[in-house]
Amino acid sequence: MICYNKPIYVHMDVFIRLSKLARYSMKKPELPEYLNNISIVLSKTSHPANIGSAARAMKTMGLTHLVLVAPNLMQTPMTPEPPQFNVQQPESFILPEESYILASGARDVLDQARIVSNLADALTDTTLSCALTSRRRELTAPMHTPRELTPSLLQSALAGQKVALVFGNETFGLSIEEVQQCNRLMTINGNPHYFSLNLAQAVQVICYELFSQVDISMAHLQQIPNLATHQQVSSMVAHLRQLMDQAGFFHRRTEDRLMRRMAAMFDRANLTTEDIDILRGFYNTISHQLQKRQN
Repeated sequence: MICYNKPIYVHMDVFIRLSKLARYSMKKPELPEYLNNISIVLSKTSHPANIGSAARAMKTMGLTHLVLVAPNLMQTPMTPEPPQFNVQQPESFILPEESYILASGARDVLDQARIVSNLADALTDTTLSCALTSRRRELTAPMHTPRELTPSLLQSALAGQKVALVFGNETFGLSIEEVQQCNRLMTINGNPHYFSLNLAQAVQVICYELFSQVDISMAHLQQIPNLATHQQVSSMVAHLRQLMDQAGFFHRRTEDRLMRRMAAMFDRANLTTEDIDILRGFYNTISHQLQKRQN
């Protein structure tokens, strides 16, 4: 039984803990297995941070398969001596710590990343491969937005086929030869007067569009309200009536009519038990202040 003469912050602390328990007690949905058939391919990436940030963007959207094609890392303040890629021994390439730092909690994506010497090796087992490009090219294949292509990509992945989304170098993008190895062209539509996306940002946009069309419930993010009972609401209204009377609010007003309207208002509000306790704690505080003034 709640003691209403205690300070309100005590109750609030309890409410916060209960709310967190209610939120995290709901089981999180499992990701569909077919997302494992989708790979993000980064070709000739130059900035170590972009590789890590791309891995973070991927994992946030349920993708974990990363392929690095001949990384050509540049010097940065955090990576003054970038590792050199050996075309003859691609598996010997080790990403610098800068990539892992930017990956945050997606270090596993980098650890499991496949490193190859050329795009042909990256696309060996793929059925659908999308070249990400924003440049006009002498190609007859139509360009599609991520939203337009996503349904077919997910359908292929669901059927067990391998899908690859191919991103080029930060400065030069994909070469004509690389684009020709892909069977789909995808572009992120944006401001025609200014369009400048960082590589990791582009990866995030594509991965989000994919995940947004996957049927994943968000019920685990929604807090289940602990609605107040009829008795709790009635007791709270009675408490309010006492306070209003104590404050002289009913002077020259019809008490019963006013309280019926107040009760109807609270009924429409669908109050929770937390709401009730906050209100009653507030009523107690006001009541104490009135008593002090009267004394």
